[in-house]
Amino acid sequence: MSDPVIPFGAASKIAGEVDSVYVFITAIAVFFFLVTQGLLIYFAIKYRRRKGQEVETPYITSNRVLEGIWIAIPTLLVMAIFAYGYKVYEDMRTPLPGATEINVTAKQWLYEFKYPDGRVAINELRASVGEPVQLTMTSTDVIHGFFIPEYRIKQDILPGRYTYLWFQPDRPGTFDVYCTQYCGAGHSEMKAKLIVMSEDGYRQWEAGQAEAHEKTVPLAEKGKTIVERSGCLACHTVDGRALVGPTLKGLYGSRVMLDDGSTVTADEDYLKESLLLPNAKVVKGYKPLMPTFKGMLSDEDITAVIAYMKTVK
Repeated sequence: MSDPVIPFGAASKIAGEVDSVYVFITAIAVFFFLVTQGLLIYFAIKYRRRKGQEVETPYITSNRVLEGIWIAIPTLLVMAIFAYGYKVYEDMRTPLPGATEINVTAKQWLYEFKYPDGRVAINELRASVGEPVQLTMTSTDVIHGFFIPEYRIKQDILPGRYTYLWFQPDRPGTFDVYCTQYCGAGHSEMKAKLIVMSEDGYRQWEAGQAEAHEKTVPLAEKGKTIVERSGCLACHTVDGRALVGPTLKGLYGSRVMLDDGSTVTADEDYLKESLLLPNAKVVKGYKPLMPTFKGMLSDEDITAVIAYMKTVK
């Protein structure tokens, strides 16, 4: 039996929160529309000029109490909308601890999903109900988009850098994934499926995939091989000691002091730049001696190296 296709309804907690923001804003708009238009119609009828009546319109310059009210109420409402919207935005951008990280590579005109154990799938992303997933995404050519309508989440995927998205499925089913950036002639056909399975079903699928791909090298292990093969360990250690270059131990996610006095976070973009343009950001206390790996490492190799560096803690 195939997985049921879920309609456009909310399928995650975040989706419900996003819908609540829109309902909140819509309710405010409808309420004040009815109040203002209702009063307009009421006063237009009640105080209309009748035949035979010539009443002079009273001269009223201001009413400070009324002016204060119609300034204060909209201000408070706008602030409430901002606070509510920001809270939901923060929830959307902050992944839950322990989220499974899946690398996404977008290219004309497909999505490639790489799981932590090295498995690769094209245009098919699988997840388990109740388990958070974080997507680390990049593009090999042009700007693409990643949009799951039922989850109310969307993120552009950019060439040359990493962007992020996370979600936590609430129910099983099959959900459409769309590209939201015009990326060429095949843009309208660039679609993928998010298949959310029960916990038991996902474990069975995962075990079956592991058996089918037992010879597949995990991404982090592939990265370790590249690091060793490329001579990186001649200048960098993985045990905390400093050599010609800083240690790789605990580097990912840390704050790095540069020779110009500024600091950066050692995230995916910083690590990729350090491999391709090593002298762009030189670590304080070290000389700009690192060679570039531009042209030597592919995007897939760099992704694997970064995956390995995340494990060196």
